[in-house]
Amino acid sequence: MTLWGGMFSQGLNPSAWDLNLSLSIDKRLWHEDVTGSKVWAQGLCDAGILTISENASIQSGLDQIFDEFSSGGFLFKESDEDIHTAVERRLGELIGSTGGKLHTGRSRNDQVATDFRLWMINQIPMLNQLLVQLQTVILERAENDFGIILPGYTHMQRAQPILLSHWWLSFFWQLNRDRQKLVYLKSLCASLPLGSGALAGTAFPVDREKLASSLGFESPSPNSLDAVSDRDFTAEFLFWASMLGIHLSRLAESLVLYTSSEFAFFKCADPYSTGSSLMPQKKNPDIFELTRGKTGHYIANLMGLLTTLKGLPSIYDKDLQEDKSYVFSTFDTVQLTLPALSGAIQSLIVNPEKMASSLDGSMYATDIADFLVKNGVPFREAHHIVGQVVQHALKQNKPVDSLSINELLPFSHKFESMDPSLFSPEASISNRNAIGGTAREAVKNQIEQAKSAINI
Repeated sequence: MTLWGGMFSQGLNPSAWDLNLSLSIDKRLWHEDVTGSKVWAQGLCDAGILTISENASIQSGLDQIFDEFSSGGFLFKESDEDIHTAVERRLGELIGSTGGKLHTGRSRNDQVATDFRLWMINQIPMLNQLLVQLQTVILERAENDFGIILPGYTHMQRAQPILLSHWWLSFFWQLNRDRQKLVYLKSLCASLPLGSGALAGTAFPVDREKLASSLGFESPSPNSLDAVSDRDFTAEFLFWASMLGIHLSRLAESLVLYTSSEFAFFKCADPYSTGSSLMPQKKNPDIFELTRGKTGHYIANLMGLLTTLKGLPSIYDKDLQEDKSYVFSTFDTVQLTLPALSGAIQSLIVNPEKMASSLDGSMYATDIADFLVKNGVPFREAHHIVGQVVQHALKQNKPVDSLSINELLPFSHKFESMDPSLFSPEASISNRNAIGGTAREAVKNQIEQAKSAINI
């Protein structure tokens, strides 16, 4: 039996029924639906709407339903339109007509909004833990790869030497921002819709403050209209996942490049690589490519939800049934991707020699300019001088770091006092010891900061 058919003389057309069904999507909300129903029944009892014995019967029935779900023994029926219908139908089977009193003063509008917010709150600790696991892997790489020098790039052109550890940690801090956004997401979920009814609020004197406290919400929603139609928290989750995906995609893109034969800075371990069905020699970085590819899925789901929301008036509409498919699909993909990516990064085999051989003299151009500045030359002038030096080296078909002092003097007499050891990756790195820089001490301090961020 549906929850709404009293005034209808005919049942739904089968195709309309199939379109209307949401059980295949929202059945994963069973935990939250049963939990919310138990608290609502207690609230009705506290308000004098249910007797103590009626409440006890409902609580007992809901406990049995909870156990059936937990054990995998709950049996859905074709008549179950959604998870709310299934739970209420089963409650009636277990305790009889008293089960019909559970929905007093409650609508599926405030019920599903409560279930969904509660589900999101329950998932946030797990999402945070998955991010911490990936951060831990990156931090371990930064410690284990400490001292290895990597050519740093801008515009995909060689730029300056950096510590590989510094490069790893740049992704650590992106993930840390993703964790901080989870705190904000939880705060958006913390307003309880239960007690808002379909749109105008419940007509029964249920203590909504107590409901909120019992379910772990910070407070009851202040406006019933907004409470049942608000899906900001779902949009924020999908935006969070999209930004996470973008961060992971940037990391994955770099590793796809760096594991290629052209770079060969890293080698993928066999357990996180695949081969070609045609070419026996191929070893493909599919985990990184799939991580990169999943980002389009996150963004598409975000755009889908935003497009749904933009066309709605100010109250609940059935279009909002679509929200869960977007969120659950994204959640499942994030949950699948993060552990695989963590394993792939942890197992990477680094090639320090190839990184060192990819450093070239042009990468010390900024260090030469810095030397001139430290010797009184204005930076813009120093920049111009070093540009001429680089142009001269190119014409001579020589690396910049092979130019002698005598070859440099025509460009500036300041070069007379320059130490040739300036032309080295170690010297370049050690000069950048400001907070957040790539010098060894600065990176060591950054590693300690990172440990504090994940409480190691």
